Amino acid sequence: MFDRLKADIRTALAKDPAATSATEVVLTYPGLHAIWAYRIAHWLWGHDRKLLARLVSHLTRFLTGVEIHPAAEIGERVFIDHGMGIVIGETAEIGDDVLLYHGVTLGGTSMRREKRHPTVEDGATIGADASIMGPITVGENASVGAGAVVVDDVAPETTVVGNPAKPVGAAGVASPSPDPVIADG
Repeated sequence: MFDRLKADIRTALAKDPAATSATEVVLTYPGLHAIWAYRIAHWLWGHDRKLLARLVSHLTRFLTGVEIHPAAEIGERVFIDHGMGIVIGETAEIGDDVLLYHGVTLGGTSMRREKRHPTVEDGATIGADASIMGPITVGENASVGAGAVVVDDVAPETTVVGNPAKPVGAAGVASPSPDPVIADG
């Protein structure tokens, strides 16, 4: 258990250049607090303490601004940067080493009791305010741009942007302009 907590702290220090110390991360990172509380709620959910699990997740949402359904599946070293406004639905699955920025929604598109939330595979990065909707998959090491609305699968190692999200550089989608600082250098 302590190895997992230490791994979470190391992940925050590695993925957030603003992090200055382990103490700061432990005391002031609501995304980390939300993940830790989710693990408690998830354990309760799995041990048929569903109401208590929902109460833990509800209190966590109140305290951190991050809403994670206790039935969601979340892997190792997942980092939620800033956190406020995150929503992770009941049947969502998140792999290892995933980075989520504030305002991300992993939302459902069905009212039926079935897989209705996204799967985010290992190493993916989901930009601020992105909405990933339905039982789709964001592939390994894929990136979803800030504000994107994703309604179709995202291939591994692909970056998607826009509404609806499309791969960067695909036909009809402009490639990003070169970085002016690098271009002048």
